[in-house]
Amino acid sequence: MSTKPTTTIRIDLDVKRRASEVFDEIGISMSAAINTFLKAVAREGTIPFDIMTERPKLNSKPGNATLNRAFIVKKDEFYTQYDDVAKEMVRHREQLKGKTILCNCDDPFESAFFRFFALHFDKLGLTRLISTCYDDSSIAGQEYPLEGVTGAYKAVVTEVPDEPLERPDGSLDLESLFAMPGNSLDHLVGDGDFRSDECIALLEEADIVATNPPFSLFREYITLLGRHEKDFIIVGNMNAATTKEVFPLFRDNKVWYGESIRSGDRKFHVPDSYPLNAASCGVDESGRRFIRVKGVRWFTNLETSMRHEPITLTRLYTPDEYPRYENYDAINVGRTQNIPVDYDGIMGVPITFLDKYSPDQFEIVMLANGNARTNVSSKILKKVRYRAHTEDRGGVGIINGRRVYARILIRRKSS
Repeated sequence: MSTKPTTTIRIDLDVKRRASEVFDEIGISMSAAINTFLKAVAREGTIPFDIMTERPKLNSKPGNATLNRAFIVKKDEFYTQYDDVAKEMVRHREQLKGKTILCNCDDPFESAFFRFFALHFDKLGLTRLISTCYDDSSIAGQEYPLEGVTGAYKAVVTEVPDEPLERPDGSLDLESLFAMPGNSLDHLVGDGDFRSDECIALLEEADIVATNPPFSLFREYITLLGRHEKDFIIVGNMNAATTKEVFPLFRDNKVWYGESIRSGDRKFHVPDSYPLNAASCGVDESGRRFIRVKGVRWFTNLETSMRHEPITLTRLYTPDEYPRYENYDAINVGRTQNIPVDYDGIMGVPITFLDKYSPDQFEIVMLANGNARTNVSSKILKKVRYRAHTEDRGGVGIINGRRVYARILIRRKSS
């Protein structure tokens, strides 16, 4: 018997329907979402967002300057650990050789990305490193205040000193670095928003983008990279993989996960103003605040060898173990390792399948979630023989009249 208290909440039916569609897309239940909200209230001691009598005018000021005033943006100002950056980037060292790297940052000199590429500039054989500073960041200018340069700026590195760039105390010798004639620090006219004209101009100069965009702006960021046909290796939350902007990139083999992070949580530094009210938060030996975030992945379109390794399959198909959906011509597979070796039809697998997905072994057909009806073409819906169900909330798989979690529908490729 459950010992958890039960609370009855009156919710407008239309609000409940629209909220459920969002939660289905994210891949969580309404109960989990409400519990997350209540935990945030308990942690913050207040409602964790501003309540206004009218909608904010988002077009009153462009870019992050407006969006960063929203709670969701304030709370994902996370800074990737140096070790996590290094472990992933060394796997792409051959692809980085001779390239111009762009790192959009809150502050380059607080960024593990800038630090890694500056320290390994010659070893990687880079041509140029460009990094931008965002004006509204709470950490901008703390590590290396620039004389005569306030607000947003760009740091450009084309060569590094012969002597070690890292000082005995672990800091970078930035004075020596930017004293070199090929390197520069220049003020930006705007605020350093990645969507601004001058930052897009820098994007056009780059070969590869490597950074940790705000999780709340991840979809917009990766869409921008795709629009400009850029190679990239960026940090994001795996929930982004289920969104209408990102999932088609996985389906069409235009993006996949990097190699060095496949499970567990990851430690991120946060600003001094960030509340540390959870068990996973703390202060490290250097005095910097950190939190741990689950479901973090590298998203990239740089080729990796791991993504071509097939999943080892041992299970055999039986109707009892693999029930069929009532609204799709497909069977349900509860765990990726349980994909049957002898079934050639369409199968619904968990979102975590993407961690082990090999395009040589499987074809991704579609995402069966609460927005499938609106986000999937009629041709594909016909291919999977989708039949609308009163309980599927727009496309979630139904078994015995009940919804299952969002599933990726896949099919085995011919040998």
